[in-house]
Amino acid sequence: MKSLGITRFLPIGLHVSGNRILQRHYTNGVLKNLYISTPIFYVNAAPHIGHLYSAALADCIARYRSMLGHSTFLSTGTDEHGNKVETAANVAKIPVSDYCTQISKQFKEMCDKFSVNYSAFIRTTEQCHFEAVHHFWNVLDARGYIYLGKYSGWYCTSDEAFLTDIELDEIIDASGKTIKVSKESGHPVEWTEEDNYKFRLSTLRDELKYWIKRETTIRPAKYHKILSKWIEEDIDLHDLSVSRPTSRVPWSIPTPQNKNQSVYVWLEALVNYLTVLGYPNDTYKEFWPPSLQIIGKDILKFHGIYWPAFLIAAGLEPPQTLLCHGHWTVDDRKMSKSKGNVISPFEAATNFTEEGLRYFILREAVPYSDANYSDNKILRTINAELADTLGNLISRCTGKIINPWGEVPNPIEFADVLKSDIAIQTIKITECLGDNAQSHYEDYNLHNVVDVTMAALRMVNQMIEHHKPWLLSKRIDNQDSVMELKAVISVALESVRISTLILYPIIPRLANNILDFLVIPNEKRTWYDTASQYQKKSLPNERNFDRNGMILFKRIKVS
Repeated sequence: MKSLGITRFLPIGLHVSGNRILQRHYTNGVLKNLYISTPIFYVNAAPHIGHLYSAALADCIARYRSMLGHSTFLSTGTDEHGNKVETAANVAKIPVSDYCTQISKQFKEMCDKFSVNYSAFIRTTEQCHFEAVHHFWNVLDARGYIYLGKYSGWYCTSDEAFLTDIELDEIIDASGKTIKVSKESGHPVEWTEEDNYKFRLSTLRDELKYWIKRETTIRPAKYHKILSKWIEEDIDLHDLSVSRPTSRVPWSIPTPQNKNQSVYVWLEALVNYLTVLGYPNDTYKEFWPPSLQIIGKDILKFHGIYWPAFLIAAGLEPPQTLLCHGHWTVDDRKMSKSKGNVISPFEAATNFTEEGLRYFILREAVPYSDANYSDNKILRTINAELADTLGNLISRCTGKIINPWGEVPNPIEFADVLKSDIAIQTIKITECLGDNAQSHYEDYNLHNVVDVTMAALRMVNQMIEHHKPWLLSKRIDNQDSVMELKAVISVALESVRISTLILYPIIPRLANNILDFLVIPNEKRTWYDTASQYQKKSLPNERNFDRNGMILFKRIKVS
């Protein structure tokens, strides 16, 4: 089993930025206490499949880290301020606060239904967040990073952000007029001039370059390259407007010193990652800095430039790693309200179950590119892998015909019984399966975790076909046949045990059901227990299961 180094803060040195002294003391290595976060979900609309993927991905990694023995804190929640939220509430014809509560409840329900085991769920309309934002603002102000000035530029109301020329495209609208739009979203922009508070982002270029120089700061490498280019070429590193006139953004948090100005939503919302840990009370330090923050590629700029800059300016350590992922398409088409193809996780789960849907999205997506949602592919994937490869294997080895004793034979006792090439190869793959899967978890490639696990289980099924235990079970009066039969069952169920432990972060509910059925004690469900029992003996000599308690993944039929 691979060991992971644990270090705390490594003092690097001092750097002078303007008249401000900044200490670089960025964490290097894996901490004992790990803080992992989902993006803060915007409540301008109900949850869709992309939100579920972000939340499930964060939960999966948190569960994996917990299996390694880390104390993990997983945060999620809802971002509830801004004009788009107010507009959505007006469309729904309900008060804004009621609308926020309604949509936030849906995100919380999504997390609960799909086994996202969050440590805390934050809402940015909570009083504790209001106080945290004001404290954070005052710290920035006291350290000389906020000043009053005039801001002019292209403002995108839909994106609630000022954009630079390089972030704009020119298109011809329906009336034949040439207009400027955001390259990222396609939404129109307008030239705006206003008095507001500004943040001295331009003074932090060197600090951002220092933070991002580690390749693991942004994963995968594709997005590290994109962000590095932005910082190297000074894209988006001009001083940033961090307030708006309250008259223009009424549903917001006002600045501490001027109620006529509201805190910019992309400053206010980001502070949630501090609020949820108890900031400004010292309790937040137990899990700070964030070990891993999951984000979608559309918010890379806000989390990869603004967020670390705000933290460095406030004297706080920025995140260790940002894991950026792509978007979801539906049948290879962009998911959008206008196309009517937005996938609700609640509706999809009625066809494929919560665990089946969670398995598919974590198995299907790769962080470095967009993923595609397809009902047909989901059906094929979960039936072939969860029902047939895994479920059918367990059923074969625990059924009354093949296993009349209801026994999980001890692998040590039967390790040298089977002499076939396929059995020997199966045992070898089982012995290294934990280490292989771990390397993929460390790289956040969950699809590879599933690939190596399913490959091992398919080999087990091939071994069973070779040894034909259904024939061996007819000769239980022959000692050699009994030994071979129990050896086949032993090898198969040992592979199932290890595979189930490996898949636990991805399908926690189903995995726990299987481990319960196989009588695996809770204390034997750590990552270190993915080591084969052929290598170490730590389970009871005899385990007997109760067939009445067997809950497997059943094949799904969708009309």
